[in-house]
Amino acid sequence: MEFTAISFSPILPWPLIAVLASASLVLVAFALWRGLAGWWLRGFAALVLVVALAEPSLKQEERDLLGDIAFLVIDETDSQGIDIRPEQIAEARGLLSERIATASADAPLDLREVRVTNQSGDAAQRGTLLLSALAEAAAEVSPDRIAGAVIVTDGQLHDVEAMAEFPAPVHTLLTGREDEWDRRIVLKTAPSFAIVGEELELQLIVETLGDAQASELVPLFLSLNGEDPAVFQVPVNELVTVPLELDRGGLNVLQITVPSEEDELTARNNAAIVTINGIRDRLRVLLVSGEPYAGERTWRNILKSDPAVDLVHFTILRPPEKQDGVPVFELSLIAFPTRELFMDKVDEFDLIIFDRYRRRGVLPSLYIDNIRRYVEDGGAVLIASGPAFAGAESLYRTPLRDILPAAPTARVFEEGFTPLISELGARHPVTRGLEAYAPRPSAEDGTPGWGRWFRMIEMEQESGHAVMEGPDGRPLLVLDRPGEGRIAMLASDQAWLWSRGVEGGGPKSELLRRLAHWLMQEPELEEEVLVAEPDGVDITVTRRSLGDAVGDVVVTMPSGETESLALTEVAPGVWQTRFPAPENGIYRLLEGETETVTAVGPAAPKEFENPISTGALMEPLSDATGGGILRLADGVPNIRRVSEGRVSSGRNWVGLTRREAYDVRDIRLTPLAPGWLMLLLAGSLVFIAWRIEGR
Repeated sequence: MEFTAISFSPILPWPLIAVLASASLVLVAFALWRGLAGWWLRGFAALVLVVALAEPSLKQEERDLLGDIAFLVIDETDSQGIDIRPEQIAEARGLLSERIATASADAPLDLREVRVTNQSGDAAQRGTLLLSALAEAAAEVSPDRIAGAVIVTDGQLHDVEAMAEFPAPVHTLLTGREDEWDRRIVLKTAPSFAIVGEELELQLIVETLGDAQASELVPLFLSLNGEDPAVFQVPVNELVTVPLELDRGGLNVLQITVPSEEDELTARNNAAIVTINGIRDRLRVLLVSGEPYAGERTWRNILKSDPAVDLVHFTILRPPEKQDGVPVFELSLIAFPTRELFMDKVDEFDLIIFDRYRRRGVLPSLYIDNIRRYVEDGGAVLIASGPAFAGAESLYRTPLRDILPAAPTARVFEEGFTPLISELGARHPVTRGLEAYAPRPSAEDGTPGWGRWFRMIEMEQESGHAVMEGPDGRPLLVLDRPGEGRIAMLASDQAWLWSRGVEGGGPKSELLRRLAHWLMQEPELEEEVLVAEPDGVDITVTRRSLGDAVGDVVVTMPSGETESLALTEVAPGVWQTRFPAPENGIYRLLEGETETVTAVGPAAPKEFENPISTGALMEPLSDATGGGILRLADGVPNIRRVSEGRVSSGRNWVGLTRREAYDVRDIRLTPLAPGWLMLLLAGSLVFIAWRIEGR
């Protein structure tokens, strides 16, 4: 195509030429006022000189027309999979492609499709980056070739600030229905840490969106660590405070849900996951010691070294051979509050330790029976046995007998032996891997690298799990769960030798720490547990069990799909697997009767914070570019080509601008006012004017 036009290449700047032209006009006006006969010839001469200074040329260009470019942006994020939206997207993509191709018959138009899909990992929390994708695609082409953009979306985007203007109309075609409604949970305050046993408060709103149905109260379900949920009736669209109390330390998973209605848009935002780290404010431990011995100070030092432990130490000092008739209550400087400790406030202790205790009449059977009740109701007791446990003054001959997992045979072994981890103990979290804390490596015969003990009370195991053994496989450490509580029996009073470094010592501090945490029901030391830990876009599943084998884990995805995972044993009693998490939301895992829940990202991803389709967020950009906002529920609009600056949208159509961009292949310039000719012409006009005026 050839294009012809007049161009100027002024010798002087345009402002200076304008000044010279103005001065010439003044001089011509003066000549006219003086009545000079050649004033008009002088005016023509000045005009010729001004034109000569502008240097006009005839410009002839050989141009190649370039096709316009239109963008079709398809939102394919998770929220576009709701209700009828997938069908609308498929229909719109096909019809728009056909109609844009038809509209380009008279004017070349190149269609470029941009698909916006789900982000993964941390990027998923950024939501739908629709305008960012359009801006990146538009940056690859010249702005004067862009005819417009058509965006198929639900209108819920999270990067409105990414684009404030566009060189052509931006049209929005909304998916979904106009009468949509939805319900969601909005957490206002949710603590990350809480003290075990103290009430905490969650503040939340059950919020309705869109054309919501009228309802005053809805049921709210709170399930802590997969247990049966508590149900509350809460008002909608109002801030409510829900009380909650943690009953264990460590990581607690709280699942909050409201039931979905039949015509509700989606149930993905009807649930929320809160992880709360339970912290014990102060661990209250009651240490009841019998006759003094070298290990008593060791127990006391270990417990007192922990600043989180409040220790109450009750020591019975009266030897059994003392028969002077002195009343028991006069054997201390002040009357010891035995009734207050063992009857009134026993439930306030997290752990009670009996260290070489023997019955001496200080604690009546009624008090001991109350300790039995305390354990069955959820308390914890540790018994470190001395020689008296095998005799007539044994705790076994008290009401505690009903919950003890082992019975003494009255035999006491006074010989050196190395405490061993039993086959079951190698799988139990209290003693599993304890050899790693030994002061020296294990011997070639498998004997652990710690020192020997020199006394052990023979016991017959009746229940529970023997996790450590003495000579000939006799139970040394037995753990059991009577009722709701826990109890541990150590059939020796020689553990203090490890802390004193005898024969190299041993891991007494680690063993006691694990025992205390297991007795106080810390989750990390549970025997039968299923743990799911998100790590980026993957989930690591760990199954701990005392059994020889476990089954497959059934995973329920946030979308409702299920998948079965096989576990691999990575250590005695520990099975693991790892799988990718393709969706954000709540994952439910079940193995046998053991289950757990976890969340990847928020329980309701950013895509589902507000799934109602709306054009409000796109309206500023549409107004700025002259684009339109239409609903696909009313039909896929027609495509028209419009001139630049004209209306570009209507009731059932959208327009793409004709930009008529081109590439210049060749340019020819022909001067219209050569300098020599214009100078000769101006001089001739001045000479003629002079001659006329001279006559």
